[in-house]
Amino acid sequence: MKTVSSSNDGSWPDVNLGKLYKVASEVALPARFLGRMLNAGLVLLTNLLAAVVGSGPASHFHLPLNALVLCGPLLSLWTSSYSIFANRNHFLYRKFLVSAWGWTFCVAGSFVVLLSYSARRSALLSLRHLARLALTGLLWWGTGRLVCLLEDAAGTCFQPVAAAAAAAGGGSDLAGQPLLLLLQEAQSKASCLRAGQVWRGYEVSQDTLTLCLCCLLLVEEMAAFGPHVLRAEAPTGPPAGAPLRILFLLCVFLLTLWLFLLLCLLAYFPQFPAQQLGGAIAYLGWRGLYQGWYRLKPSWFSPGPPGVGLD
Repeated sequence: MKTVSSSNDGSWPDVNLGKLYKVASEVALPARFLGRMLNAGLVLLTNLLAAVVGSGPASHFHLPLNALVLCGPLLSLWTSSYSIFANRNHFLYRKFLVSAWGWTFCVAGSFVVLLSYSARRSALLSLRHLARLALTGLLWWGTGRLVCLLEDAAGTCFQPVAAAAAAAGGGSDLAGQPLLLLLQEAQSKASCLRAGQVWRGYEVSQDTLTLCLCCLLLVEEMAAFGPHVLRAEAPTGPPAGAPLRILFLLCVFLLTLWLFLLLCLLAYFPQFPAQQLGGAIAYLGWRGLYQGWYRLKPSWFSPGPPGVGLD
């Protein structure tokens, strides 16, 4: 057995390489066993979730989502204003709600690219599937800009009488009086709110629009994972490795988080009918893209539906 002898001054003890190898093997054995157990749990969990997402009831996911948007504000009758979720500065609202589309595009885009590339090893196919998310994002951005223009055109900026009296040097005991109309040209909603004034007019909840569209997109894109798992179980099927399964779990986590945030918005910050209008616009956008345009045969005009070309 090889050993490493000590130095002349005796500061280095003898090291038996055989013993080191034996100790390393004993340490690595539980680690390999734990790795196998974690991988088996990952495969079992993702297969179960893929079967649920790809099932028939999941294809009608828009129905319970619409019911949630319509009836969710009724939950405000049983919510408490002292709840941590009644604070609009809560961590979930600040870190996830304002960037919901960014989180969805990054996670779902990574999942779609890895899924398509692992199935066919084609960069062009991956880009075509990624273009589907990019087009949906373009629709989301354009709809948000259009909604802002319509709100600016249909609304009016008001200033409370108390604030106007205080600015003019009057008293501050007029808080209960009605609003005072400010006739200002080219007054936008954003500039009105920045000035500490009040905006009145038709509004659309862009938070509800974004969350509903993200939920519908995630369900559509994740539905392609179930057939891929079935093909991966075949001897000559494409692999469904741990990175792809972890990304699928992240998509499921985002879907759960968006539904929870949507429920919190409807229950703690009800805005009727602004939230219902936002949900309706998201539904129409999903209907026109995933149930209309993306159902066409893949070509230069259409990226095709999720999962096409992966078998």
